[in-house]
Amino acid sequence: MGQTASGKSWLAEQLSLQTGAALVNADAFQVYRGMDIGTNKPEDKGRYHLIDLKEPTEDFGVGEWVTLAQEILWNCYGAGQSVIVVGGTGLYIRALFEEYQGMAGPPAPELRQKLMDEEKQQGLDGLVARLQALDPVLATKTDLKNGVRVRRALERLEGQTYSVSVSLPPYARTKVCLEQQWNSQEAVFETRIRDMVRRGWKEEVSRLLEHGVRVNAPGMRAIGYREVVRLIRGEISEGEWIASVLLETTQYAKRQRTWLRSEPNLHSFPIDGTSSPALRQVMSHVDRLLTFGDL
Repeated sequence: MGQTASGKSWLAEQLSLQTGAALVNADAFQVYRGMDIGTNKPEDKGRYHLIDLKEPTEDFGVGEWVTLAQEILWNCYGAGQSVIVVGGTGLYIRALFEEYQGMAGPPAPELRQKLMDEEKQQGLDGLVARLQALDPVLATKTDLKNGVRVRRALERLEGQTYSVSVSLPPYARTKVCLEQQWNSQEAVFETRIRDMVRRGWKEEVSRLLEHGVRVNAPGMRAIGYREVVRLIRGEISEGEWIASVLLETTQYAKRQRTWLRSEPNLHSFPIDGTSSPALRQVMSHVDRLLTFGDL
């Protein structure tokens, strides 16, 4: 674990090479196909489970993710293989490792697709009107300007819902957090954003739009994507876009730090870049885990 740009993927891949562990993605937006640059997917995606699962137009949430993740963990455990779960979506990791019970599972794919088609044909107002007619109380608790929230509310009302509970294999477990020691966090984030532009982030978003992905699609909620759309449309300048994405990234990193402070059983390691001493320190922690069991 760790906040954005802390080196989580680098460390996870190094640990995987040394231990033979499987890699499981726990980033909520790296599950979307065609969104590689803006979500900073690893270069070798084939090494990971749970990357490129969905189209950007499809909903995806914690209940569906833990269902898939725990199946992978049980399969790996049966094969005698360790697992490294890596990502920045704290709720996903906490729900899995703390074995949450009774989460809402995904609805039938037919219902989800039906509601998405209706929104496309009738607009969001049509779905809002139906939600208000079916359950006025739930409608008052729902963000009626957010198509994803409205569809999920209707899914709960119209679908055959079921709950998801987590039950993990008896692995020895540990949670490792990288705490980057940056002199200037914003400078690090800005360098990363400009590198993503250099690698073709604008072109990536243009391809999504050309393939019919709308700006309010679930995948487009990832940091920066909607702002790239505004840049492509000429609504803002590149300088304004960089500043907006930088602010959004900085605010997200702050929320991540707050979340991590409350994470149960978390072992944090100060790290200054992707350095060998940092890797040796974390590897020593993992070696103790493998020797003595749960830490």
